[in-house]
Amino acid sequence: MAKVKKQPRPKAATPKGFRDYFGAEVTMRKAMLDKIAAVYHRYGFDALETSAVETVEALGKFLPDVERPNAGVFAWQEESETGKMGDWLALRYDLTAPLARVFAQFRNDLPTPYRRYAMGPVWRNEKPGPGRFRQFYQCDADTVGAPSVAADAEICAMLADALEAVGIARGDYLIRINNRKVLNGVLEAVDPAGEADRDAILRSIDKFDKVGEAGVRELLGKGRLDASGAYIDGVGLSDAQAEPVIGFLTSKGAEAPETLTNLRAAVGDSAIGAEGIDELETIATLLAAQGYGADRIVIDPSVVRGLGYYTGPVFEAELTFETTDEKGRVRQFGSVAGGGRYDDLVKRFTGQAVPATGVSIGVDRLLAALQARGLGAAEDAGPVVVTVMDRARMADYQAMATELRKSGIRAEVYLGNPKNFGNQLKYADKRRAPVAVIEGADEKARGVVQLKDLALGAKIAQSASLEEWKSQPAQVEVARADLVAEVRRILARAD
Repeated sequence: MAKVKKQPRPKAATPKGFRDYFGAEVTMRKAMLDKIAAVYHRYGFDALETSAVETVEALGKFLPDVERPNAGVFAWQEESETGKMGDWLALRYDLTAPLARVFAQFRNDLPTPYRRYAMGPVWRNEKPGPGRFRQFYQCDADTVGAPSVAADAEICAMLADALEAVGIARGDYLIRINNRKVLNGVLEAVDPAGEADRDAILRSIDKFDKVGEAGVRELLGKGRLDASGAYIDGVGLSDAQAEPVIGFLTSKGAEAPETLTNLRAAVGDSAIGAEGIDELETIATLLAAQGYGADRIVIDPSVVRGLGYYTGPVFEAELTFETTDEKGRVRQFGSVAGGGRYDDLVKRFTGQAVPATGVSIGVDRLLAALQARGLGAAEDAGPVVVTVMDRARMADYQAMATELRKSGIRAEVYLGNPKNFGNQLKYADKRRAPVAVIEGADEKARGVVQLKDLALGAKIAQSASLEEWKSQPAQVEVARADLVAEVRRILARAD
């Protein structure tokens, strides 16, 4: 008889590119998102939760191919009841594509303009790296059906308020605004016949922050050596053709009017470029009227959002304070949010152009920024732990925990093996419990309980003298009827 092969145990490991979030991280994220949601709600935006799964057709960004359909998303094909292959489905890669589908599907029932915010995980089937995961959280707010750039100005103002609501101080962030129409005008001025590689020009512009004016000139021309010594081929523009791009990138002035004047020179006679500059001027006027000055929101031509569906104003929120990377090098924290106008996204479903604008906050990145500034919530204290001295009196211990919970105090009964009392206190320490409740047979007979102030005990053990130890006992005996009041007093002292 053949020997049955033993099945190997599964490996207990998080899949590559994913991570697990534990109590304190989840609590901190929720607290931050609650503050952001309060700002969005105050602006009149409604919450929306969409399915985590969409049809690939609805997502629309990743085109299928023969060898690997739907590259870039986690996708699978359904099998229909008849045995034939059905729709391709995928986990959503952002929160904007589902919004376009929802608005197209329910447009007769939704108010127009429709203002919504959404928060949740998204998934991208990309190569993971340091700080780059295949699942991450986004926090979006969008207005669909508003053609006026007043909607874009409102999004920027709301983003500024949201950053301040979570604790980012003025002076530590800057929201920068540009307009894809202005960029299109510059491209027309560079290449009226449309013969140059415009995508290559955009990629060169996007490197302005890294390589500066001289580096962009080289990339627009014959090419340049990068920091590694590799040669990067240029776009092949002449100096005269490159000049509008350089004028565009260096057009930022001390104030908005100066920047707008410089931009008008950069776009030349381009009608679409002039339209974009007029929109930027309107946005600047609206924001100034609301009190959002250049200390918070500025027009900055160097902002080039990567997604191709942006059709008008684009914006990014950058944190300007310095931090250190994993190697101890000083760095600016950088971008934590971005967005813009995407008037053609809903059109894929309806055949009719529907104006839309919105912003997306990178939740994990903003959380990291708050922690870097020491603004993260302190690690939550654990529950009060009611210890078990006698298995037969579990009902008494559960009654104590219930009294504490009804009074709004987080509490639990120790449900492990109560034989070793020391293990119960070790458990309470691991749970970061502020108080342990102890009631043995003697305490029960006398109608009292012992309350062990674990936070104070740890503090005393670290640094207190013998006299301080005696004057601040970490364990007190109180009447059973005073359990809730005394626990509340200890917790208040700890705060």
